[in-house]
Amino acid sequence: MRRLPQYAALAAYIVFLAFPLLWLLSTALKTPQEMALTEPTWVPREPTMANFTDAFGEQDLVGAAVRSLIVALFSSVITVLVSLPASYAMARYRSLLNRVALGWVLVSQVFPFILIIVPLFMILREMDLVNTLPGLVAVHVTFTLPFALWMLQGYVRAVPAELEEAAAVDGATRLRSIASVVAPLLAPGVVATLLFAFISSWNEFMFALVILQDPDVMTLPLTLVRFTGPEGVARLGPLAAASLMATIPSLIFFAIIQRRLKSGLMAGAVKG
Repeated sequence: MRRLPQYAALAAYIVFLAFPLLWLLSTALKTPQEMALTEPTWVPREPTMANFTDAFGEQDLVGAAVRSLIVALFSSVITVLVSLPASYAMARYRSLLNRVALGWVLVSQVFPFILIIVPLFMILREMDLVNTLPGLVAVHVTFTLPFALWMLQGYVRAVPAELEEAAAVDGATRLRSIASVVAPLLAPGVVATLLFAFISSWNEFMFALVILQDPDVMTLPLTLVRFTGPEGVARLGPLAAASLMATIPSLIFFAIIQRRLKSGLMAGAVKG
């Protein structure tokens, strides 16, 4: 009974987080007549699957989802592979250059993206990467990498350097101590960074809008915009159905990664 207020607060927070998804599901199952009512209904009176049929019939949602998944997976994996050794060097080797680099990483997050879209487009055009998925992957890695570096270097600093020194006393080389001692303890940080990079790439819209021009290479966020008419009026039913389907891959990815995150935390606690 003493924990009842805590459970009540937790339940309210869960409802708060789940409300947008539940409202999206409710809208996707409503008829156009029910959505036009002045007093919205919480539960559809006459549930229908017509919005899902219209959404998949009008747009290539499956192809767009596959392209978004490819871009997100490549972007997140490349980001982690690049930021992991760089964050270790920034955390372990203290120097003026490292402090300047870390400061630049923070400053780079302040720049508005709109200021660099034009020069970015010109660079990609010179490299023949406009209207290609590799070009979008390169952009996502570039703009996710600074925050990933900041995240991972904090995890590296949390690992005591004495553990590496003890491994060196036992005869382990620097690479061996990093692989056997530091890497298992960094598993939660790597998983969190991977999740952040994946979600950022999956939901990214602005750069994809500028770089991708052919409908055959458009990602899922760009495809969802096509449910909005030229006058700016959105077709709420098909848009809600398509948006609901767009959330499923990210939820599945998070469910898989969450288990890895828990196992990484437990492994780090045991090895610590």
